Amino acid sequence: MPQSLHMLSVHIVFSTKKRETWLGSTVRERVWAYMSTILQNLECHSITVGGVSDHVHVLCNLTKKHAPMDVMETLKKDSSKFVKTLDPKLAGFHWQDGYGLFSVSPSHCDAVREYILNQEEHHKTVTFQEEFRRLLEKNGVQFDERYVWD
Repeated sequence: MPQSLHMLSVHIVFSTKKRETWLGSTVRERVWAYMSTILQNLECHSITVGGVSDHVHVLCNLTKKHAPMDVMETLKKDSSKFVKTLDPKLAGFHWQDGYGLFSVSPSHCDAVREYILNQEEHHKTVTFQEEFRRLLEKNGVQFDERYVWD
């Protein structure tokens, strides 16, 4: 085959430091749009970015040019700097250190996209911790509770 083909769709989830509710409705859409732009600049096609006041979900296609860890570092660092510029009250904003990054079959991308777009409704009955545990279990990830919620 004379060319390299690459398609790696992922669902990324990470929260604000200590899951504080920094991302109010007045800034949320701007943050999601900025994150989408960061991903585009990294040549990762952003399918959708969304979430609620204490965490974010990203569905994107990772590029073969950057390691996933490098994409995450840039996404979190640059978006954190941006959030701090939106309002003096957000000067102490930080993302939590860790993240979840799960592969998504192309046939499931539409369902994950809808899930991300319906976060407000979803979190009326499900906490972030419950949601993240379900994602880990669904993806067969063993985890130690001591290290997940700091």
